[in-house]
Parts: sequence; structure tokens; C-alpha cells
Amino acid sequence: MAASSSSCSWPKRRVLANSLILFILTGLSCIVVADDVKQNDDTSPKSPSCDNPYELVKVKSWAGGAEGKTLTGLNARFGALLPSHAGKAPRLPAVFSNPLNCCSSSSSKLSGSIVLAIRGDCDFTKKAEVAQSGGAAALVVINDNEDLFKMVCSDNDTAINISIPVVMIPKSGGETLNKSLASGQKVELLLYAPDRPVVDYAVIFLWLMAVGTLFCASLWSDFTASEKTDERYNELSPKESSNAGSDKDDSEKEVLDISAKGAIFFVIMASAFLVLLYFFMSSWFIWVLIVLFCIGGVEGMHACIVGLILRKCRKRGLKALNLPLIGEVSIISLVVLFFCVAFAIFWAVTRKSSYSWFGQDVLGICLMITVLQMARLPNIKVATVLLCCAFVYDIFWVFISKAIFNESVMIAVARGDNSGGESIPMLLRVPRLFDPWGGYDMIGFGDILFPGLLISFAFRYDKANKKGVLNGYFLWLMIGYGLGLFFTYLALYLMDGHGQPALLYLVPCTLGVIVILGLVRGELKQLWNYGAEEESSPSPPPRDPSEEA
Repeated sequence: MAASSSSCSWPKRRVLANSLILFILTGLSCIVVADDVKQNDDTSPKSPSCDNPYELVKVKSWAGGAEGKTLTGLNARFGALLPSHAGKAPRLPAVFSNPLNCCSSSSSKLSGSIVLAIRGDCDFTKKAEVAQSGGAAALVVINDNEDLFKMVCSDNDTAINISIPVVMIPKSGGETLNKSLASGQKVELLLYAPDRPVVDYAVIFLWLMAVGTLFCASLWSDFTASEKTDERYNELSPKESSNAGSDKDDSEKEVLDISAKGAIFFVIMASAFLVLLYFFMSSWFIWVLIVLFCIGGVEGMHACIVGLILRKCRKRGLKALNLPLIGEVSIISLVVLFFCVAFAIFWAVTRKSSYSWFGQDVLGICLMITVLQMARLPNIKVATVLLCCAFVYDIFWVFISKAIFNESVMIAVARGDNSGGESIPMLLRVPRLFDPWGGYDMIGFGDILFPGLLISFAFRYDKANKKGVLNGYFLWLMIGYGLGLFFTYLALYLMDGHGQPALLYLVPCTLGVIVILGLVRGELKQLWNYGAEEESSPSPPPRDPSEEA
């Protein structure tokens, strides 16, 4: 990114600092993610009796009659399928096989029970056959780690006759059940695999948040502008703002023009940082990102709240304090700053709570609105370079990186693998309140900011050229973005919840729309070089005051 001037004033330095935070936050979050209960796998061996779709299973437990923790398991490729409703599933006693691996006939009574067995020493199909021959109603295999391993058939298992459900649970779940059994309590289990609703209401709300964020960000500067002047108000120091004058140079404003070289550099550095995070991801690394997110969120939230307050209160005058080392500071701005800092700290402390998604979304939306006021695309030429690079970047790190790293780098980073249960905060999240599995639907900041830069440019272009709603570009790009996001979630649904590179759908629906419309209207050349003619044309020399006299 390149600034429009070499000036090193305080506003410009603040823009550069925020752009650095934006670089780190945006480059890691160009993905739409939703974990799904169905996990089809075409690579594992299949046969007519070994062709079950993988589904997550709820394992409800009772110890001594008291309901315990509900565990999550994964069914096997073979065996009977589980009911989708808890009311249709029997509640049965659980017993450990003897031997524990269930590789040979058990000396303990298995009839009418759900058999618990540890993983290892023989094939999964062998364990299921032993349990079934003993009269078991189901088999639960306890893994030797916290993953849910996919239990498949071997190449030699061509004729399998297993009619009981087979489920795997993580090691921690097995330890919980073992403690209850070892204490002499009667343990009962109920197995079922609930389906997700056809309509995911969380996706609808997330779609509205993303589209609404871009709409608000594009109109924000006009909405919060003073009625008498369009001058940017200095929230922290009203005295400096009042002395600035109406002819402030554009280089002094908090605006950063993105250049074509800067766009390419940004994508290259974002790729390098993504790989670095992939290999060295840990809880402390995530904490660095959380701190950066909080700094950017506080800055964005402060700017948004103060902008709204000043829109109504600027005429009334603002009381200020003269603080050491800082100088004159608006009391309103100081109070808002303390509130924003407290809000961010509260979110950081409670980020693992069920309600933390709200604070994360508020900070994220405020950050993106503020960034779209400070960073801008000068014309379609730079927009094409930036969005095409981001388009390739997103597809490569979501899809193509699997061939190099054996897994999708972007998805692994978004999930927070190897981060001690932490996850990156550069996502808008909405909980699935009507989903029996819960969880969140998420969209990365990059999927809003990259198209948002182009949409904000379209709004400025329409305003500068006095275009109407229908013959302008802003409305059609907003519609294109909404459709692109719809196609993204449709692909997410059709691909069983596997993470999607949203820019694969958003770039054609936004950049493609403005290019085609510009071509049809004969304005593509003006859009492509917009602003270049003004900068290249020499400004008239200043008039001598003595001549006027």
C-alpha cells in the first residue's frame, strides 16, 4: 500500500499503523467455514455393506441415574445407522468388554448392552463382529487420542454382516465413562445422530451482517459528516481540528490510497504470514493476534461512536481536558475511549463464553467500517490487481495447498489447529441457535474488506459524477456482493460444510459486475484511469496577492 504523500504527520502515522494491523488481520481470514455433521469420504474402501455416510453422533450418558455430559462421537462406515431423534433411541446399560480390545470372545455378559472397547490390536470390523456375536446392541470404540478416527473397512472385508451401530468417541470421553464404571455406578448410554435443519438461520443473519457492514461503511462518511463542513474532525484534540482550516491538504487526512504494487506486496506478505502461522501456531501466537484485534477493534469502535456523537453535538462545543504529555483532549472522546478499552478487555477475558460472539462481531464490524474510511482504491486498475491477487490467494490456500501440505492451510489456521483450543478472532461469528449440534457460522474479515474497498470506490465515483441509483455502480455492486455471498453459502451446503474460498464467488460478482457495466456504458476507460488525469494535470499557479491589490 502506498500513501498519497510522504508526509509523516500524526494522522498519517496512525493510518499506517492501522494498515499494518489490517494487513495481519485480513490476510488470515478470507474463508467461510461451517463444520457439518456429514463427513463423506470417497477415498476409503467401499462395498455394499460398508457404505455408510460419516455422521457425528450424540452420546448421552447417565451415571447412577443422574444425567452426565453428552459426548460427541463418529459412526463407522459399516453397521446400522442411528436414529435422528433421541426419542427413537433406546437407553441401554454400558459395559466394558473383556478383553478390553474386544478382539476375542468376551468373558463378560454383553447381551442387551452397549459395549465399550479400546482401539487397537485388531480391525474395527473384528471388534464389531465379536460384540455382535455376544448379543450387544451397539459398540462404542474409545480412541487413543482426542480425534474422531474414521472407522473404515479393510480391502479384504468384502462381505460384512454387521447389524449393530458402531461409534467412536475420544479418549477423554472414554476416561469419563471408565471413572463412573470403576466407582460401581450403573452407566447408561443413548446414541443418536440428529440432523441439522434444512434452513440455517445463522447463515441468513451472517449474510445480513456482512452486507449491512459494507452498506454502512460506504455511507458512513456522509452520514457522520458535519452539516456545514466535510472536514474530518480530530476526536482527541478539538483544538487542532478547529485550527486546521478548510483548505487542509489531502495528505493530512486519514486516508491511504492503495497502489498496484502495494496490493501485490500485501498478498505476498499475507501468504508468508499465513504459512508462518500454520507452522508455528500456538496459544501465545493466537494471543498476539487477539491483542492486535483488540487494538484495531478499540480504534474502530472509538472512531464509530465518536463520529456518531459529534454528528449531533459538534455545534454545542466540547469540553476538553489538558493532560500531561498528551495535551488537550476532548472529555467525550476520553470517556468513549475508556468504554471501548473496557469492552475489548471484557471480550478478551470472556472470549470462550457462549455470548462472546456478540462482542467479537461488534469489534470486528467497527474495525472494518473504520478501515474502509481510511483505505481506498483510486480506480478500477488498482482494484483489478488487488482483487485478482486476493482471488488467487484465497483459492490457493484453501484448495491447492492441500496438495503441498496434505491439508488446507487456510482452513487449519481458521480452525485454530494446534493452538490449545484458541481460535483466530478475525471472523464474524453467529451461533446456530436452532441447530442441535450448535456451533457457529463464520466469515473472514477479508471476504468483507476486499470487495468492500471496491464497493466504497463505486459509491465515491457515483457521488463525484452525480450518478443516480440505477445508472450508478454502487447499487449493482451491493446486489452482486449479496449474490456472491449467497453462492458461497450454497457451495458450503453442497460440499458438506467444507470451508470455501469466498473470494472465488465474490470477486466475479463484484469486480466482474463493474467491469461489464462500465464496458456496456462506455465508461470503463474512465473507471480504469479514474483520478489519474486529475493528478497528471498541473494545478494553476497561486495568484499573487499584490496583483489583486
